[in-house]
Amino acid sequence: MHRSRHRLRLQAVLSCLFAVAAALPALAHPPAAAEEGRAGVARIDRARIDAALAGLVESGQIVGASALVWQDGREAYFGAFGLADREAGRPMARDTLAQIFSMTKPVTGVALMQLYEQGRFQLDDPLAQHLPEFASVRVYGGTDVHGQPLLLAPQRPVTVRDLLRHTAGLVDGEGALGPVGDMYRAADPENFDIPLAEEVRRIAGVPLLYQPGTRWLYSPAVDVQARLVEVLSGEPFDRYLERHVFAPLKMKDTRYVLRRQDWPRMAALYRRSDDGAMTRIPDAEAYKLNGRDTARKPGSWGLVSTLDDYMRFARMLVDGGQLDGVRLLQPATVRLMASDALPATVADRSWLPGKGQVGFGIDFAVRTAPPASAAEASGEVGEFFWDGAANTLFWVDPVNRITAVLFAQWLPFGKVPLHKAFRDAVYADDSSAAAPR
Repeated sequence: MHRSRHRLRLQAVLSCLFAVAAALPALAHPPAAAEEGRAGVARIDRARIDAALAGLVESGQIVGASALVWQDGREAYFGAFGLADREAGRPMARDTLAQIFSMTKPVTGVALMQLYEQGRFQLDDPLAQHLPEFASVRVYGGTDVHGQPLLLAPQRPVTVRDLLRHTAGLVDGEGALGPVGDMYRAADPENFDIPLAEEVRRIAGVPLLYQPGTRWLYSPAVDVQARLVEVLSGEPFDRYLERHVFAPLKMKDTRYVLRRQDWPRMAALYRRSDDGAMTRIPDAEAYKLNGRDTARKPGSWGLVSTLDDYMRFARMLVDGGQLDGVRLLQPATVRLMASDALPATVADRSWLPGKGQVGFGIDFAVRTAPPASAAEASGEVGEFFWDGAANTLFWVDPVNRITAVLFAQWLPFGKVPLHKAFRDAVYADDSSAAAPR
């Protein structure tokens, strides 16, 4: 009887140990050196990435760039090349602060989905249920014989899901053409001196450009998401981010308003001409949001961050919503955010196909198929990512357990193949299924 009880206790202990081992996060993999037998896994080659980034700097195509890559729960690459501030002769560094522009959007999405987990809203709730200013919204239907706008009733309500995947019908605020663009600019919702509540009230007063759910069009929808965070949580948006995202993740350098001690680390912003010349944008214009405490704290853009800070955000996502024992989201919620949410009926996707073989989830592009050709940047099916106007980039690759963050600071977006060069360098190993054949 004694031996029987002993065996039962031993079996119980072993069962507990196996249960704990099974519950360990997937990031608890052995180092890449021990992964040589794992087929199809990308292997990071530091020299190859160095050559790609340094080459663009040395050729004069960009002023500076820095990158950080983690794989299997450990740092696999860091490199910094060129200058963060050419006029001051200050090099890019690991702690350089950069404007991440639209890489703010996934942060907003995480904040809102925390409230989704708390049951504060459902994805298919009519948006007007939470933001009544959208109750009487109309859809632009062309003009009448007198040239006046025809305003139609929506065929269905705008939902929160529409807001999350850019199918709400909101006009693209930046350079939008036609009467709706004119109405948007006249409403001036992007004025820095108004809070989110007033911005969203003005957005709701502009007709929708298309019927909800029929097109994908990048828009100020993520500013409306930020306002939802405020309404559902009862906290100012920037305060909510600090308390529920940045502080738990120990993102000590991510914020909207620069402090006095931040300025010596802040990267300059440049404008690239068609002939490739990089001209510094005057600081008053470059830092027009971050240089002072404006009333508006947009969810669509505006944060400054460092490589290490944003990497902590990316690592939280690859680890299913938790980092260092602190959980922000449940794994199922991260999977939902990283799943293609665009129906096949949404054929008009604006410029999104230019990102590659992708769909769109919740504030992320989601890769749905391998690169179609060598002309497309490398990537793994199932990865999710986004970038920023000043040519920053990040992605999360659950298959290869890779998270990557890339910083540069110039406008306009593109014109230099920085993102493709970096992605191709990360995935160029022939053993990786991610590299285009």
